Amino acid sequence: MSFEALTDVQRLSVFPLAGALLLPRMHLPLHIFEPRYCALVSDAMARDRRIGMIQPRGAGDVPPLFDMGCVGRIAQFEALEGGRYNLMLEGVARFKVRRELEVTTAFRQIEAEIVPEDPDDVNLSLGRRASLESESRTFAEAHGYAVDWDSVARLDDEALVNGIAQIAPFDAAAKQALLETDSLADRCDTIVQLLQFFGRHDGEDRVTLQ
Repeated sequence: MSFEALTDVQRLSVFPLAGALLLPRMHLPLHIFEPRYCALVSDAMARDRRIGMIQPRGAGDVPPLFDMGCVGRIAQFEALEGGRYNLMLEGVARFKVRRELEVTTAFRQIEAEIVPEDPDDVNLSLGRRASLESESRTFAEAHGYAVDWDSVARLDDEALVNGIAQIAPFDAAAKQALLETDSLADRCDTIVQLLQFFGRHDGEDRVTLQ
């Protein structure tokens, strides 16, 4: 499903999940087991296969939501025993929450405004790319992560930036900041800053970005 298939305003069923970041044209695997979200998936499969991924701002059964999330299309679907599901979501477009709707479903629904994306914003300058790869290596080595750097070098700029944004072990506030960054260059710069920040604050004295 392309961005053009979405209207400016959408009614979306949302899956609030802290620390989970989905960006347009990227993929996010999910294992769904909680009954209300199994109901959400069943509903989405019967409709348009779309789910709104968004982070909660806190804990609790009905926590407030951040102002921005990403529409995900169910690209792969596996039904498991006990009503559980394995999914692969494909990011379609970011959205802003206009309001939460009063519903009778077990899952939450919102009215969302789709955020236009620049289809040409897919490249970095050579300097930015080099800085990102260098800081990524330093961070990975400091934390003992095994990385296939040859494969990383073959990624295009968008896949590299957004892939790091999704998998890096940043806190929820940092993930949200990356989601809300509009240009690829700015997201790259933010990642570099976060890699430096979290690289310096780890272990028992770790500082999180609030």
